[in-house]
Amino acid sequence: MAEQRRNLYFYYHPNQELDEKLEPLYQLARDKDFTVVEDSKNANIIIAVGGDGTFLQAVRNTGFRQDCLYVGIRSQNEAGLYCDFSIDNHDEMVEAMENAEVEVRRFPIIEATVNNESTFYCLNECSVRSTLIKSIDIDVYIDDLLFETFRGDGLIVATPTGSTGYNKSTKGAVVDPKLPCFQVSELASLNNNRFRTLGSSFILSGERTLKLHVRQDGNDYPIIGMDNEAFSIRNIHDVTVCLSDQVVKTVKLKNNSYWDRVKRTFL
Repeated sequence: MAEQRRNLYFYYHPNQELDEKLEPLYQLARDKDFTVVEDSKNANIIIAVGGDGTFLQAVRNTGFRQDCLYVGIRSQNEAGLYCDFSIDNHDEMVEAMENAEVEVRRFPIIEATVNNESTFYCLNECSVRSTLIKSIDIDVYIDDLLFETFRGDGLIVATPTGSTGYNKSTKGAVVDPKLPCFQVSELASLNNNRFRTLGSSFILSGERTLKLHVRQDGNDYPIIGMDNEAFSIRNIHDVTVCLSDQVVKTVKLKNNSYWDRVKRTFL
């Protein structure tokens, strides 16, 4: 850890068992001259304790801080794509940090702007889905090209790290996070003489801009999913997505690559 990064903030959903498990970690951190702070604004290391879902919430709820490192700690014995460490092996985590056995990785994020007004960051994915028991119609533009008109349940726009989540469940590709890109995947597309889509996921360069124009046919109250949170925004006309110039900086073990974690999680 860099010398100036000494303020720790722990993000988790409190319960008695987890509180008891964290107490020795708090003490160990203090013994190593770290300061545990109560407000994330005063932290320069944000530690999410739980799983990948908690990690996503920690990043979102602390504002995708560019001046912080994020650390993921598993609270259960399960594989995690964002969580390199286990709460039951906190001595090993501190030892790895002290012996420079960790490195910083930078995960790309996407920006999603709704109606040219509100902009949201996503580490995993942005999705646009129908809230009614009817299909949603979306004109898909790549840069200024009308690429296709989609009819179906919705579309997912995933980051490389998000490619293993919702995107993968729709048969999207798993993408190396070292590639600056994002992926578009379909949810139950309807193809007929009036509507025709590519029928498969496609990957766009980080230099591209994707624009989703929601046709106003009574289904203009879609759910906008940002990572693992849903937003119901009235009168959705356009969602514009691009790769952000910001990243999420996380701490990883040197011997635990992205593809190590993919293999451990799925194979």
